Amino acid sequence: MPTAAIIGGGVIGSGWAARFLLNGWNVRFFDPSADAERVLQAVIERGREAMPALSDAVPNEGSLIIADSAADAVAGAVYIQESTPERIEIKQAVLRSIQEACDADAIVASSTSGFMPTELQEGALRPEQIIVSHPYNPVYLLPLVEVVASPKVSPDLIQRASDVLESVSMKPIVLGAEVPAHVGDRLLEALWREALWLIKDGVATTGQIDDIITHSFGLRWAQKGLFETYRVAGGQAGMKHFLEQFGPCLEWPWTKLMDVPDLDDALIDRIVDQSDEQAGGRTVMQLENERDRNLVALLKALRQEDAAAGAFLNEVNRRKLVDG
Repeated sequence: MPTAAIIGGGVIGSGWAARFLLNGWNVRFFDPSADAERVLQAVIERGREAMPALSDAVPNEGSLIIADSAADAVAGAVYIQESTPERIEIKQAVLRSIQEACDADAIVASSTSGFMPTELQEGALRPEQIIVSHPYNPVYLLPLVEVVASPKVSPDLIQRASDVLESVSMKPIVLGAEVPAHVGDRLLEALWREALWLIKDGVATTGQIDDIITHSFGLRWAQKGLFETYRVAGGQAGMKHFLEQFGPCLEWPWTKLMDVPDLDDALIDRIVDQSDEQAGGRTVMQLENERDRNLVALLKALRQEDAAAGAFLNEVNRRKLVDG
């Protein structure tokens, strides 16, 4: 079995470990924090519960080793995933330490939500070895990963990284250029900024905003995304009609998209209080379990219709059966 090294835990790093482990890879994991192993085991267990519902052929688990150091974890690893805190100086230092101990032909990927590969490569021993593989939480359930490379990275390494990610049942999307926050987080930030304004201005509460998303366009996005949703909205004339009809709206003062509200204590307290009320006493663990059950149910429904992420999972399962 090939070996992946996971440097940095939390929900993202632990999710990566679960993703590789449950897809038959050996995993070496390193995180010096006191509760890293507890979080890791909890995430792996949630992955074990969810994966059989989405896979027709569950592979044998790989082995898990808790390494004593990053150097021990990455030695001989084919694929290395860094998931340390989102601070550029930390990531650059960790990536340098990884390169001091890993094979020169290993793939070194970062989970960064916002930094570009060019920024991560500053001061690196081998800049051409470092890419971004940005996943979505929970990593063990959501298949998409954004693969981002700088001009220093060869097409061969990008392809090898994509092959590795496909081998653990993920859908790599190789971006055409590097930009801060990649694609998904840029879209999410636009929605997040507008939501903060709506709360600050007293237009809606956190619960109302979440209900508006989950009971309307969120359901459409899960199956059709953004552009195909609008193509359907254009009727028989399609996307051209939609753009002609609603394109002028972009010039109307509907949003505060480019302005950032002052996230002062008053706004923070308002959001926290509303979020606490919305949670209704449920713990974060209860919310995570609820989220995972709902995601499994949604993905199973999409599999039945062979649509969106369900179509991808069906293809993954067909490949496993052929290879198996």
